[in-house]
Amino acid sequence: MRKKIVRLITYFLLIGLALTGIACSKVENEAPANGSETTAEGNAATEVKDLPKAQFETLKEGEEYHIGVVTGTVSQSEDEFRAAEAAIEEFGSDVVKNDTYPDRFEAEIETTIQKITAMADDPLMKAVIMNQSVPGTSAAFQKIREQRPDIILVNLTPQEDVIMVEGASDLVIDVDNVSRGYRVVKAAKDMGATKFAHITFPRHMSIEMLALRRAIFEEACKDLGLEFISLNAPDPTTDIGIPGAQQYIAENIQSWIDKYGKDTAFFCTNDAHTEPLLRGVAQGGAIFVEPDLPSPIMGYPNAFSVDLKDIAGDWKAINQRVNDAVVAAGGGGRMGSWAYSLGYTETRAAVDHVIKVLHGEHELTNINDITESLNKYTEGASWMSSNFIDRQNGNAVDNHVLIAQDTYVYGKGFLGMDKVEVPEKYLNLNVDFEAIEKSQEEAEGQAE
Repeated sequence: MRKKIVRLITYFLLIGLALTGIACSKVENEAPANGSETTAEGNAATEVKDLPKAQFETLKEGEEYHIGVVTGTVSQSEDEFRAAEAAIEEFGSDVVKNDTYPDRFEAEIETTIQKITAMADDPLMKAVIMNQSVPGTSAAFQKIREQRPDIILVNLTPQEDVIMVEGASDLVIDVDNVSRGYRVVKAAKDMGATKFAHITFPRHMSIEMLALRRAIFEEACKDLGLEFISLNAPDPTTDIGIPGAQQYIAENIQSWIDKYGKDTAFFCTNDAHTEPLLRGVAQGGAIFVEPDLPSPIMGYPNAFSVDLKDIAGDWKAINQRVNDAVVAAGGGGRMGSWAYSLGYTETRAAVDHVIKVLHGEHELTNINDITESLNKYTEGASWMSSNFIDRQNGNAVDNHVLIAQDTYVYGKGFLGMDKVEVPEKYLNLNVDFEAIEKSQEEAEGQAE
């Protein structure tokens, strides 16, 4: 088992020791409590994988129930937060309950876990939906499962090890970073790019799916004839904070464009980096395919001073207004996104889907049912949905669904990425995850 997984296992065990009553290793077959390294590494992953799934019952007519939605704040995850607000408006505050995790969730992991587990204190709670599923989510879900086997646990956009996430959750929905790893590079080439610059930091490269996508980006660049460039930027969750991280991007983007050329497509893995990157790309005449978590309101409104108050929630109108602003700023044909927000849509769809599951109208892990709920909020968009493939055995994972939407290029329209077939080799690419993380750590040291 890779060292990264072992490190994450140890990480969760430490959480269990740090928090009273939160023991990540407790399941039906409890591991010996001697705390030895061998026992921890040998049992923790298996226990997470073997956690029982929710034992819920279909709601009786007129039965009162609650759905908990935990999101980031407006400053870190506005799309998810606004989606929770919209879900409350749609289904009522007597059904949907929302709370937020801290902006500096890595430094305040105890608070994050406590906020998630607190949802289960409500006797009427029937499901807990987490978006984004930051570190600590799996530990919290495990604690909830111990106390409330009747609660459905939904993990959206996970930032933890895949095995742990799948084991601790009843349903996992994530952006399809496997197919996007190829399609984003293909889109960049179609938009005129000759180089592809990937901006991130070590913490994100310790997240398996983000590191996998980075590896696919690099391989796709080789196959499609683009030069791959690895860049480092500060992590906004550290002491530098969001303002410092954004200032770094703002101060460096033009020098990067000067060095690598205007036909460079820039991609960043962090939401907070997006706004200054967009502004700099437009001013420098470079290329931006789509945000890490695609949305027309991910960075674009603030980057181009777009007022959306009068059309809040109308995604067609929002996308058109952003389109007009980007074109006016000279980014037409060179900048894009998804027509509908990933974070917003998957949050709304997850609430809708879970409610239908509780009423016996949907099956929890049925891809067609999940896609139906996505389509409810994205008129005219084309979704691609599939099960995650376990890279160890090649089998589809029933409770892990990957989703993607066609790229919308401002000033041009949909690019047709939903019609691009991803070569089979990318679906099971051999990746050295430790080398990727080490390389990013070295880049961070050089940047400092």
